[in-house]
Amino acid sequence: MAATSVAPPLARKRRPPRQHGAQRRANAAVYAVAVLLIIVMLAPVAYIIIGGFRTNAEITTDPSGFPRVWQVGNYVDVLTGGVFWQQVLNSTIAAVTTTVAVVALGLMVSFAIARYNFRGRGALYALYAAGLMFPMTVAITPLYIMVRSIGLMNKLGGVILPQIAFALPVTVIILVPFLRAIPTELQEAAAIDGCSRLGFFWRMVLPLSLPGVITVGILAFIGSWNSYLLPLFILNDDAAYTLPLGVQAFASRYSVDTARVLAFTSLAMLPALAFFSLFERRIVGGLTGAVKG
Repeated sequence: MAATSVAPPLARKRRPPRQHGAQRRANAAVYAVAVLLIIVMLAPVAYIIIGGFRTNAEITTDPSGFPRVWQVGNYVDVLTGGVFWQQVLNSTIAAVTTTVAVVALGLMVSFAIARYNFRGRGALYALYAAGLMFPMTVAITPLYIMVRSIGLMNKLGGVILPQIAFALPVTVIILVPFLRAIPTELQEAAAIDGCSRLGFFWRMVLPLSLPGVITVGILAFIGSWNSYLLPLFILNDDAAYTLPLGVQAFASRYSVDTARVLAFTSLAMLPALAFFSLFERRIVGGLTGAVKG
């Protein structure tokens, strides 16, 4: 038998030591910049939260210091007052109603644009895309006149309806790629099995587009919760104030009590921060899916 020669395995190419060192320095620089940005963004939040545990005298003498004795009473006074919880309830009603309506209407519009061929479909989609270029600030005066004419001044409905309208463009832009990515063969197979269009929507479209639905729902909720300009024009009654408007009113009423104002501000922004932190991955995943679609 002839001797068979086995070729030696190819040696793996190793990067020169200089390349490794340069890459490590680049990574270290990126991490350092990221940490610096995180500190810069979190410093004001930390200052407000810690300031709520201080006394007014400490804030006056040393604005950037830590409390000598942590004053929990500032937060207790805010939490035991009825004003804060009334504003939390108003913000929750406005945010939940806006979110449900935006998701429902956005899904229906996006399903029609993505899955059906009809005259004017491209123009309709372009109209929603153009809606992204008109912020609420530009339309605040016509909105005020319209809300007043239909009798919704000093009512949460006067805030909810415009929020739904201005949240729909971004909702449609995100959801249409998700619905377009669903294979046509899947819809045809469902039709052969006797599934109606509405049944296909509930059984197939909604579960497959769930990441996009969650994303637009979170964006609508946070946008409504943090809305300030529209409630400022529409709501003039303290009982109808939402949290952002309540913070401004509280700061004006207790302008001398800085520590208590900081405590109220901390409690007002914590729900939005916690909500966004919990669902941050959902937002990024939904937006990534929309771009791929």
